[in-house]
Parts: sequence; C-alpha cells; structure tokens
Amino acid sequence: MKSCNYIKSIVFIIPGIFSLFLTTQAQDTLKKQTIDITSSFKPEIKEAAKINFVAEPPTPDSAKPTFSYNIPVTSLSLVYQPLAVSPLALRIDSAAAKWDATNFVKLGFGNYLTPFAQAGLSFNNSKNANLNILAHYTSSKGKTPKYQEYADAGVSAYGSLINAAKQELYGKVSLDNDKYYRYGYDHDAYQLDKSDLLQRFIGFDANVGFRNTLPTAFGLKYHPDVKLSFFTDNHSGREFNAVADLPLEKYINDELSLKLGVNADYTRYSSQNTPRDVNNTIFTIPVAVRFKNDMVNIHGGFIPSWDNSAFRLLPDLMTDFKLGGEGLIVQLGWLMHYDKGSYKRFTSINPYIAQPAQLLNTRINETYGGIKGTFLERFFYNAKVGLVQFFNMPLFVNDYGTPGVPLSGNRFSIRNEAKLNAFQMHGEVGVIQAEDFSLTGRFNWLLFNKQKTEAQAWGITPREFNATLRWQILNGLWLKSDLFFFEGAKYINRNGSVGTGRHPVDLSAGLEFKITRQFNLWVQANNVFNNKYQRWNQYDVYGFNILGGIVYNFSK
Repeated sequence: MKSCNYIKSIVFIIPGIFSLFLTTQAQDTLKKQTIDITSSFKPEIKEAAKINFVAEPPTPDSAKPTFSYNIPVTSLSLVYQPLAVSPLALRIDSAAAKWDATNFVKLGFGNYLTPFAQAGLSFNNSKNANLNILAHYTSSKGKTPKYQEYADAGVSAYGSLINAAKQELYGKVSLDNDKYYRYGYDHDAYQLDKSDLLQRFIGFDANVGFRNTLPTAFGLKYHPDVKLSFFTDNHSGREFNAVADLPLEKYINDELSLKLGVNADYTRYSSQNTPRDVNNTIFTIPVAVRFKNDMVNIHGGFIPSWDNSAFRLLPDLMTDFKLGGEGLIVQLGWLMHYDKGSYKRFTSINPYIAQPAQLLNTRINETYGGIKGTFLERFFYNAKVGLVQFFNMPLFVNDYGTPGVPLSGNRFSIRNEAKLNAFQMHGEVGVIQAEDFSLTGRFNWLLFNKQKTEAQAWGITPREFNATLRWQILNGLWLKSDLFFFEGAKYINRNGSVGTGRHPVDLSAGLEFKITRQFNLWVQANNVFNNKYQRWNQYDVYGFNILGGIVYNFSK
C-alpha cells in the first residue's frame, strides 16, 4: 500500500513541476533584455622583457699563449758543386730570428773601410697582392795585400697577384753591380796598374711566371715560367740567357699523378777571346710518374735531353720509404741533370777568372742511398752515400802564361775535366725550436778516385763542414754564429808542382738587440780567429773584421 501511495505522489508532482516551468518560460519572453555593468575592464598585454645589447668588455688575460709547431724536414741534399766562396766575401747578418715587418733601413760601418747599407720596402694592397723591394750595398778595402778591394751593390723587386680563381701571376726584376780587383800576385815582382786589375760585373735579370695554386676541375696543375738575363763585364764580355719552362702535372687520384714538361735554355756569349759568338743550348722534356701515400713516395721517370744537339736519355728516379713514420725514411735515387755552362755562373764561383773561350755544360750523374727523418718535432737528420760522376767539370787553374810571355797568375783559366769520378758522403743534422732557437750542421766529403784528363781536381774543396746557430736569448736579443771548415783545394804552382791550400777554421758571430720599438742595434764579427788562408790560390782572405750599426723599422 505504501508503495502505491509513493507512486501516486510522484505522478502528481512531476506534472506540477512541468507546469511551473512552462509558466516561467512564458513570463521571461515578455521581459526586456538588459546588460548590467558592474565594473570597468581594460585588456592589456603584459610588457615583455627587453634584451640588453650593451657589450661587456672581455676579461683581461695576461697569460702568454703557447703555440705548437711541427717543423718538417726542409733540408735539401744537392749534388756537389764548386763552393762559391769569395776571399773578399763579408758575411753580414742582422742575427734576428725573423722580422714581422719588412719596411726597414739597416746601416753600419766597420774596419777595412766597410760601409754597409740595406733597405726593404713592402706594399700589400690586399691579401692577394704584394710588392717587395730590396736594395743593398757593401764594400771593403784591405791594407795588405795591395788592391784588396771589393764592392757589391744591387736592387730587386718582386710582386705577385692571386685572382679569384686561385691563380698566381708573379714577376721579379733585379740589377747587380759587383766590383773586384785581381790582387792575387807577387807585388814585388810585378808592377801592375790598378785600372788593369778591375773586374766589374753587371747583371740584369727578369722573371715572370703564372701558376694555379689549386688543381683544375680536370686535375691539372701548370706553372709556365720565363727568365731573361743580361750579363756584361768591363772587358767587352757580353752574355744573354733565356730560359722557358713549361711543366704540367695531371692528378689521377690523391696518390697518383703524371708529370710532363718542356724546358729550353739558350745562351749567347761573346768576348775578346772568341772570334765569333758562342751559342749554348740545353733542351729537355722531363716525363715522370709520381705515387705518394702515407708510407711511400716514388718519383720515376726519364728526361730526353739535347745538349747542343747531342742527345742523351737521363734517368730521373727517386724513392722514399717510411720505416718508422717520419722518424726513419729510407731514400734511394738515380739522377742525372745539367749545370749550365755560362760566363755568369762561372764568375759566381770564381770572380777572378779570365774570359772563357768556350762554354761547356756539366752533366752530373748521381746514384745514392741513405736515411733521413724528423723526431720529437724539433730534430731532423739526413745522411746519404753514393757515387757521383761529373762530365765536362770546370776546374780553375792560375794562368802563368807561357815561358816567353810570363803572367802574374792573378787570373784563372778554366780547364774542363772530361770525366771526374767521386765517392760522396753527405750529412745534415739540426734542431729547431720554433723561431727562438735553431742549430744546424752540414758535412760533405768527396773522395776523388779517378780523373780522365787532369791530374787533380783543381780548385774543388773535397771536404767541408759548416754549422749555424740562431738563438733568441732574451726578448729583443738575438745571437747568430757560423762556423766553417774546409779542406784546401789542389792548385798548380808556377814551377808546375802541385800545392794544397790550408784547412782553415773560420768563426763568425753577431748580436742584435732591440732598444726601442723601431730601433735595433747590431754588431757582427768575422774571422774571429784571425786565420790567414786562401780559398783561391794567391788570394788571401781578410783577417779579423768587425762592424756594427743600427736598424730602423718604420712599419706600422
């Protein structure tokens, strides 16, 4: 009963609630709609934080940076040539490790009435263009023997330009004026006029070349180069030389490349001793294949050559094997090349020669083996032994004239040895510590065992040793020292007997120190032991000599 009553009450309540809802909706539709504002509201965007762009200075760091240098082996082992040492040569050096700027003037003076002047200018408009000019002058005048005088003056300019394609165009011109006096004679037995003893050499050289610093899209590298040279003396000697070199290298891949080139060398010479002009030419076409990777470097080829129309096929073989990385490299080679016979080259070896009557090219055949390497990033060495053959080797002998017409012997005539055989030992060793310290030594020994046309190798030093020290002792203080030793060469006396020169030890030393930002002081001493010796027979060198001066650096 209770459940039935409960259901009935729900039935009556629901219709009542529904009727009340309808009544309310009917009343709201008649009411007017209004908006009641209870408060004012203004929407705003939150202000963003601004970034402070004011740069703060970096924290000062007074610590000296430390740089690590990896110096590769840069020594070159070249076939022996007669030592171009003048008995009047005065080795002058600023002793500086390296100049950061190249705009400078260096002046000095020393005993033997030795003025010294040198100047260098550098013009760099951009990173891809530069021009450098260098000029120098020095002279000396000894007291004994008489007319022991020497002067050297010259100026050169070098410039280069690299375009956007990484191709470099370069050129160089130079002018040299050297003066010697042939003072090497018995001044009591011969009375010679000073003007007749003068040897003056004037040379003008021009060089232009073009190369690509990076291989082309086809893997080609080219480097054409042309040189012109004019040389004259004060005795109507004239010489013109032109050299054209056109090398080309094709890279097959990163390890293999092919080389092909053409080289033409022409010389025209005339003098009082030649009834007509002398022409001397060398034409070569080098062909080679090069294979290089981390363990081996092989250069194998041959060079067809024409020495004044005489054909010879020259070997061109060099191999380096790494047995212990950079620390131990085995080197083997069989090479043959020419040294051009020219009046200019002969005077650079011996400035007291008479005008040659002919020009013969020297062909050099070298077979060698050895080891080289670099270790601890500072030490390097290079040692090799081999056999060397010189064909048409120029030898220098005092000219004493004929029995009826004796001469003083102060001039040297050239005798060409048809074939000169020698056993060669060569060594180099050194240590380099960045730009602060370097000590290097070099030894060369030629053991002549057979000559074909001459009794001795006249004028050639069979043994020589030199050591060089460069040391920045303190900041702004540099030390330079050079030590020379060589075995005296064989020469012919007036009576026909064979003589041997002394075996001198020659030491030179110099200091340079900075006194201001732009001024340096320097001093140089040569032949410190005051040894009396002769590089060329009858020509005494200077004794102890010292000079010093100042360097003004006006770079920005």
